[in-house]
Amino acid sequence: MDCQKLLFSLPDDHHYLNCSYLSPLLQSVEEAGIQGIKGKNNPWEVTPDHFFGDSNTLRSLFAKLVNAPKAKDIAIMPAVSYGLSTVAKNINPAKGSSIVICGKQFPSNVYAWKRFCEEHNCQLKVVDPPEGFDNRGQKWNKRILDAIDSDTLLVALGNVHWTDGTWFDIKTIGAKTRNNDAYFVIDGTQSVGAMPIDVQEIQADALICAGYKWLMGPYAITLGYLGPRLQNGIPLEEGWIVRKNSEDFSGLVDYEDGYQPGAQRFDMGERSNFILVPMMIEAIKQILDWKPQNIQRYCKQLTADLEKDLPDYGYQIEETDWRAGHMFGIRLPASVSLKKLQRQLDEHNIHVSVRGSAVRVAPNVYNDEKDIAMLHDVLNDVANDA
Repeated sequence: MDCQKLLFSLPDDHHYLNCSYLSPLLQSVEEAGIQGIKGKNNPWEVTPDHFFGDSNTLRSLFAKLVNAPKAKDIAIMPAVSYGLSTVAKNINPAKGSSIVICGKQFPSNVYAWKRFCEEHNCQLKVVDPPEGFDNRGQKWNKRILDAIDSDTLLVALGNVHWTDGTWFDIKTIGAKTRNNDAYFVIDGTQSVGAMPIDVQEIQADALICAGYKWLMGPYAITLGYLGPRLQNGIPLEEGWIVRKNSEDFSGLVDYEDGYQPGAQRFDMGERSNFILVPMMIEAIKQILDWKPQNIQRYCKQLTADLEKDLPDYGYQIEETDWRAGHMFGIRLPASVSLKKLQRQLDEHNIHVSVRGSAVRVAPNVYNDEKDIAMLHDVLNDVANDA
């Protein structure tokens, strides 16, 4: 795979290595948004079919991306917190007495379970990483596996850790979760789109993914797979469009008790957003064309030399087998000042994030060797000047 920067509008003098924060827009996605805005100038051209057609297309595309059995298994939501709150509302608390999450997990995948535990007298098990970097990722995965037992109600984590890219073996973790009849919930925001994921293989009960990072879409739209154990649940909202026969606008006053089939009942209100949905469609089309496995391979190859050299400069990084290729955390030597490093990064227009104790680097297919070389030089210079 070659660099895809020509499909974006990124300036040459900025080195954007921060897709885990917010992706830039593809030109095709930008154009879809512009056309969506212009469409409101002629509202008489918006027919009842427009409220359903693009939404169904988006479901089909995301279902293909995560290998969901049916498009109707996909819900359109405004945020990950919305999706996780939907799951929390619809799990059976009698199935267990503890919820397992990993330490320093993104807040949206923590607060929902804290509230659930408070309301249902449930224990929240937070599995922190081990000290040091000797087999850190492997040991962390084992700790999570060891925390799952017959009392486990639910396991909730990301495919990769959002602060430093530590990879979690969700296939193995999911198998033990199912063997204990617990629910398995994945926040795919930092993985879906940049690495392959198969909800049928991991048998997750839910996979929720924000659209504005690795899915290359706009802000304020999230896609969620919800499996069979949840599809008869109660939505957070009672919107008209998620009820049976909502396609018949003339019959909307014939109120329906039943919902649309599958996960569609969990859609947010105004899910047919005529700006965001077309943008998200274009973004996922492009990702499917590139293929997540190719994106992952491109990012790994792009950063291979940098990752190999970092320990020589005193930086710490997770072992290759236990980190994602598209994002990783660099922990600084004691002699290196984070403020000094940040100043140097800013001066050279290098865009990364500080998350927890790690400097998070998150390249994508719009990056090239020049971006990585610039980061390499700054990290080397700062370490040598310490």
